[in-house]
Amino acid sequence: MKHRIISLAAAAGLALITSSAAADCTAEYKAKQDNPLRLEHGTISVSGPCIEAAATPKVEAALAARGWTLLKVLTVSGN
Repeated sequence: MKHRIISLAAAAGLALITSSAAADCTAEYKAKQDNPLRLEHGTISVSGPCIEAAATPKVEAALAARGWTLLKVLTVSGN
């Protein structure tokens, strides 16, 4: 019985660590389109660490798929 409780506690702890490492982040960005020039300021959810260096390529790829060019990631915050 003691072994089962320890195993369950270890599994719960591992799940908590894994879920927090893969938590979604919200990135605030500026982007543009050319011909005609259009500017956009918005937010987008990205997965992975909540740091600008990790979020920037994901934001850039998501915007490029919609025809936008990333100008700058302004802030990144965890949910």
